[in-house]
Amino acid sequence: MWPGGGGRERGGGCCRPGRAGSLFHVCKGRRTSRPDPRRPSSVRPRGSPPRPLLSSTPMAIRARSWRPPPPPLLLLLLWVTGQAAPVAGLGLGSDSELQIERRFVPEECPRTVRSGDFVRYHYVGTFPDGQKFDSSYDRDSTFNVFVGKGQLIAGMDQALVGMCVNERRFVKIPPKLAYGNDGVSGVIPPDSVLHFDVLLMDIWNSEDQVQIHTYFKPPSCPRTIQVSDFVRYHYNGTFLDGTLFDSSHNRMKTYDTYVGIGWLIPGMDKGLLGMCVGEKRIITIPPFLAYGEDGDGKDIPGQASLVFDVALLDLHNPKDGISIENKVVPENCERRSQSGDFLRYHYNGTLLDGTFFDSSYSRNRTFDTYIGQGYVIPGIDEGLLGVCIGEKRRIVVPPHLGYGEEGRGNIPGSAVLVFDIHVIDFHNPSDSISITSHYKPPDCSVLSKKGDYLKYHYNASLLDGTLLDSTWNLGKTYNIVLGSGQVVLGMDMGLREMCVGEKRTVIIPPHLGYGEAGVDGEVPGSAVLVFDIELLELVAGLPEGYMFVWNGEVSANLFEEIDKDGDGEVLLEEFSEYIHAQVASGKGKLAPGFDAEMIVKNMFTNQDRNGDGKVTAEEFKLKDQETKHDEL
Repeated sequence: MWPGGGGRERGGGCCRPGRAGSLFHVCKGRRTSRPDPRRPSSVRPRGSPPRPLLSSTPMAIRARSWRPPPPPLLLLLLWVTGQAAPVAGLGLGSDSELQIERRFVPEECPRTVRSGDFVRYHYVGTFPDGQKFDSSYDRDSTFNVFVGKGQLIAGMDQALVGMCVNERRFVKIPPKLAYGNDGVSGVIPPDSVLHFDVLLMDIWNSEDQVQIHTYFKPPSCPRTIQVSDFVRYHYNGTFLDGTLFDSSHNRMKTYDTYVGIGWLIPGMDKGLLGMCVGEKRIITIPPFLAYGEDGDGKDIPGQASLVFDVALLDLHNPKDGISIENKVVPENCERRSQSGDFLRYHYNGTLLDGTFFDSSYSRNRTFDTYIGQGYVIPGIDEGLLGVCIGEKRRIVVPPHLGYGEEGRGNIPGSAVLVFDIHVIDFHNPSDSISITSHYKPPDCSVLSKKGDYLKYHYNASLLDGTLLDSTWNLGKTYNIVLGSGQVVLGMDMGLREMCVGEKRTVIIPPHLGYGEAGVDGEVPGSAVLVFDIELLELVAGLPEGYMFVWNGEVSANLFEEIDKDGDGEVLLEEFSEYIHAQVASGKGKLAPGFDAEMIVKNMFTNQDRNGDGKVTAEEFKLKDQETKHDEL
């Protein structure tokens, strides 16, 4: 399994320590031949042969005639003052020939070599005539040894004390502090003065602990890393001399891991504890808390101190639930969202370190979804419950309630997600319209019904108050025939049983409004609509199924009255002239709100049963005389 889809090996098998991206891993679950790096007392200098035989590293050999040197007083003075000195004698009497020249001293020197420290350094060894007799560079490996414990020739033991990492010293060692009268057969002649050009790469001591230097900490730190937390961080890994050996930045991918359960080298496990998201710190780890005597077999040499420049991006615990922070809660919250509701909301999505990954605002469109039914990630499903319309809240979602170890798109695996939510509206598919009457006139006895012709003003808005349309702004009323399909169903329902002069607010869910599609450029899809309405005029309609009615008795000789020329046939012109005359005289009434000519033409067409453009006495029938047509 992989932590957060990061492609890194977990405990349980032997990891590959040299592999990119796995420099912090230690082998777990399998015994290896690697010595315990946390036991520095077991360390023997790498490359050192048994004394007193000569090897390719003669400075590691103590001459048989070696005698303890007098106290290195001038060396101590040089170490304390930190001055770069030319070649000069150090000490008094027989030791005056030991000479040290500090050829380069770094500007920053937080630590110098003391007796008992373990060092890694490069050197070139020559005779006074320039002839080389040994070099660590030729072996492509530093010389690693304890200082002041008799593992070096006396002159080198003294010369290393007080050095800084990256300092370069030129050392002249007299025979009495080197290999004396005997020399080393075939390599070092008797009574030889030895020259060493030394570059110090690393210092540590068996009493060292992990060193932490925080150089940036965010103003807000609500949570810090604890044991068993899962973290995502970037790092640069260097040696003490500044040499880069690994970087997550170069791979453009964070390192993702649990902390404190053995997935990391011990020093990193300790160095990460207490960090805040956004914090940057430098963690310096001695080798016995890192890769020990053997290194990682590839990039990290044995006995190397490691320096990690770490930036924490993300932090969570597998036991975490979502966290909710209410930013704005409306004073008037008549209804809160429940499972099964359909929400429209805007959001900005970021990672825990503030990195942006998505926004509905950038698309200029709300995100619309059901909640509590698995249409969104579990953390959002839960975080959107109980919201009010107009509420703004921040929902922090751990990865196991978000996109998990694999991530999605530009969301990395095992990422904590932060959503800043603004709820625009919500409804439930079972909702009907809501009517609130704000004013009714004293005489409110005549109520609107299907077929009535209405004239009214309205303001149309979304639930969040966004204005969509207004007849007041246009300066003219909106006119419809109630029940004729001229408005959305919710408005048709909201205008019924209303009296002239009444003012009411009608809230219409989308399934009774403009549905999922909305109106392009005007009404968003799935939007709840709010109409503030004032009814100004009501013209009573006709009974259902009628487009024209008589206000009095119908003439017994109706056909003859219409057929003015008496030819037994009624043309459209005759029919239309007669109907309009009846309406004008008050004897008849056309259905209000429709085109009068279209009504008359439809009435004539219904009577012209054979479609020859004229109506005969045999074709002509009143409404109560047949049931197939809406006519007279």
